[in-house]
Amino acid sequence: MKPTFSPCLSLGLLLSLAQPVLAASTATSATPPAAALSACDVSWNTLGKDSADSMPLGNGDIGLNVWTEQNGDLLFYISKSDAWAEDNNLVKLGRVRVSLSPNPFTAGAPLSQTLHLQDGAVEVTVGTGASQIVLRVWVDANHPVVRVQATSAQAVAMKITLDPWRTTPGEKVSADTVIPGDKNEICWYHRNAKAKDPHLVNITFGAVMKGDGFVRSEGNTLQSVQPGTTQQFSVYPLTATTPDVNAWQAKLAQQVAALAPLDLSSCWAGHQAWWRQFWNRSWIFIQGDDDASKVTQGYTLQRFITACAGRGAYPVKFNGSIFTVDNPSEKTGKDKVTGKDITGPVTADFRAWGGQYWFQNTRPMYWPRLAAGDFDVMKPLFAMYANKLPDTAALVKKYYGHDGAYFAETAPFWAQIPNMPPEFKGKYTDRYFTPILELSAMMLDYHDYTGDDAFARDTLLPVAKAGLTFFSQHFPRDAAGKLLLEKDNSIEMFWDVTNPLPDIAGLHYVIGRLLELPPALLDDATRAEWTKLQSILPEIPTGVKDGKPVLLPYAGEQTQKSHNSENPEFYAVYPFRIYGVGKPGLELALNAFAIRLNKRTGCWHQDVVDAPMLGLTDLAKKDVTTNFTTFDPRLRFPAFWARGHDYMPDQDNGGQGELGLQKMLIQCDGRKILLLPAWPAEWSADFKFCAPFNTTVEGRVEGGKLTILKVTPESRRADVVIYSK
Repeated sequence: MKPTFSPCLSLGLLLSLAQPVLAASTATSATPPAAALSACDVSWNTLGKDSADSMPLGNGDIGLNVWTEQNGDLLFYISKSDAWAEDNNLVKLGRVRVSLSPNPFTAGAPLSQTLHLQDGAVEVTVGTGASQIVLRVWVDANHPVVRVQATSAQAVAMKITLDPWRTTPGEKVSADTVIPGDKNEICWYHRNAKAKDPHLVNITFGAVMKGDGFVRSEGNTLQSVQPGTTQQFSVYPLTATTPDVNAWQAKLAQQVAALAPLDLSSCWAGHQAWWRQFWNRSWIFIQGDDDASKVTQGYTLQRFITACAGRGAYPVKFNGSIFTVDNPSEKTGKDKVTGKDITGPVTADFRAWGGQYWFQNTRPMYWPRLAAGDFDVMKPLFAMYANKLPDTAALVKKYYGHDGAYFAETAPFWAQIPNMPPEFKGKYTDRYFTPILELSAMMLDYHDYTGDDAFARDTLLPVAKAGLTFFSQHFPRDAAGKLLLEKDNSIEMFWDVTNPLPDIAGLHYVIGRLLELPPALLDDATRAEWTKLQSILPEIPTGVKDGKPVLLPYAGEQTQKSHNSENPEFYAVYPFRIYGVGKPGLELALNAFAIRLNKRTGCWHQDVVDAPMLGLTDLAKKDVTTNFTTFDPRLRFPAFWARGHDYMPDQDNGGQGELGLQKMLIQCDGRKILLLPAWPAEWSADFKFCAPFNTTVEGRVEGGKLTILKVTPESRRADVVIYSK
């Protein structure tokens, strides 16, 4: 069931392998990325009120929410990708407040707060001329440190305060500790002395805050010794699992000793260089109607947010990432007497759906990384699941007595799957075995894009082999000797059905891709084993509705009750690319799409991806625009998306929007690079994307036609397919 390209002339479509008439192949994008990128910067000219008015920053592991308050103070929350509290929730390290004296934020003083994307920094400028002050906040892209700098025409004093955070022990989470002493620094930590799961015990996270010319004063405050025209301080966060607090303090002291002597100007230059190479990996800048600029900014900001949180110890959390904020009204439970919802204010530590990873909700942030070229951001996702594999395989052996492994749809960062005997009645995520197949597909793409054979041997193949072994040994054969997937979920939508499409499509797709690997990666015995398994796979479920052939979410009579708002039949379009533009059976998928049960976009809904994969240009444009304009009205930053089914700022909405926009312009399959499969003629665009086999594709589209195309290496130009209607 290897996906292939073929003409679909019966649908009035044309695929042409002929080289288009374009500008010289050495031409580059008509819009310089730096200028277009600056147009996506976010700038405000009024003070904020609270953390809902914050901007995100980060270096991939350490994150900040930066905002101002009405009294003129600059504040930021500090987060970290591995700050797991006792309740297995990813929480803040703390909150820092910066005050200047004399206060420059007087009534009428001109103010600007700007997120400079190209530099990965927030600058707050107040006043003009001799009264101007500039505050710059950044998280060093190359070192684990937060920097705050102030420059002014006239001397000012600075006060830095660690605001109280978890001041008293809670029901599940202990209090933070500020270390007393006479050192000119503020050091604090949170320690998981006790937790329900041993994976959380002895995790300690916190930071030390210090700066040249600052002394410790009352409470949790540092004060500049004297006013000056330049002031700067640093915050050094650390998470570590240690036998005691002293060991954590020793690690932190060692880290600070290595970082504190670094030349600040050199660090800033290195930080800028990192962000410039990041933005040069790929881009898309759209011109046209009013929606074009909104989509461009939404795509660019979502990519920035993911980069800010995506290079740490663990994958990005779908429900707020590391940028959750205080929420004045949130459902926190139900009244035991009345059964009514209890709502009230929650802190920035709160996130609906907690600290577990849900694979269907995590994948939207990671599929777009391939075309964007953000391969470093994918590594924490792969590492987390690869690290789970041995323990998960042991649980499969314990519960079911056979080999192999699968990854539960919902699980913490350590191995955890439910024990489901045959009589067990499954529900939403119980018999949801699909994630290991989708992860294998993503890893196969990663290998195609990067050519990293070591990754294929050490990570991809062990994961894929465990997944295929699980399916082969966990399920029986039918009377014809075919694999029979009984009591298997069709994702969360249909429970305990027979031969669900997502798993069958995944098996066909993944095995077909694996068998294409070269002999150096796949030995003969394994190849023979997987070829045999491929030969007994059931066919992808199809049927007839309204007199037309369609894909079905599972085999047999369609009588099962639906339990969610998903369309599992389109897993054969995305993520398992069996049907789509230029592939056999497109009409089958289009027929099913026309009568799909759930027609919506936003959050994790995948219409926004399916539409361009099926060549539905108008719907693709509409859905992408919806995703990139669905803001939470309580949040000021224009890419802090509404919570949808998740929690604010929702990462699924932006991730699905990224992928949908990419698929409108470029789709890759094997060696083929399909351009303009669902691109609206009324939008022009300058673009650069990555493609498999270490390829980049750069150019410009106007009026639905490519006017500039550059493919690197040039030999890959022969694999480009220009799609037109």
